[in-house]
Amino acid sequence: MAPSAQPAIHPATRLADIPSGERGLELARRTAAGCTACDLYARATQTVFGEGRASAPLMLVGEQPGDREDLAGQPFVGPAGAMLDRALEEAAIDRERVFVTNVVKHFKWKPVAGSKRRLHEKPNAGEIRACRPWLDLELEIVRPELVVALGATAAGAILGPSFRITEGRGTILDVPDLRPRVLATFHPSAILRARTPDDRERMLAALVADLELAAETIRTA
Repeated sequence: MAPSAQPAIHPATRLADIPSGERGLELARRTAAGCTACDLYARATQTVFGEGRASAPLMLVGEQPGDREDLAGQPFVGPAGAMLDRALEEAAIDRERVFVTNVVKHFKWKPVAGSKRRLHEKPNAGEIRACRPWLDLELEIVRPELVVALGATAAGAILGPSFRITEGRGTILDVPDLRPRVLATFHPSAILRARTPDDRERMLAALVADLELAAETIRTA
């Protein structure tokens, strides 16, 4: 049977029936492990659900797991994760006290001819839509005070397709029908791809400044 013909698995119970706290996260994680709502599950190693404190006031949301994350089953543990850790440390934010996740929970990739390398591919609108219930469930369980959208894909999924990081980053925004406020900023992987060392330092400084604003916002919320 083709992957697209598999039944879609989404949260089996209503959000109101999923408890908050660690128990709710564990139930959601177990359910998400069998998700076949889009074709990405067929080539990914596993679902990479969010992780962190179940009552974290700050939630960081990226695009999707990468190669390292797909193998480890944890978000932001590869090169982009190392860059994020550096930015969090410079912003005086303890990663153990935040919740880290992605808009899409399966790694989308394409092969490299003559190599075992797997190159990242950007998820499309249908894949993002199919995975949105998991992000909504994480938001419902964790109930953060502020969401930081890391990169254009996460920002577009949460703030709408017309949002542009270059124009709207670094601003605390209220989003209709979403309880936590949102701040959009650069994705750590974009910093790694910067064309010059000066661009890299400029983008890192912006990310750190945005994370500092996020920390200040949840302290005063």
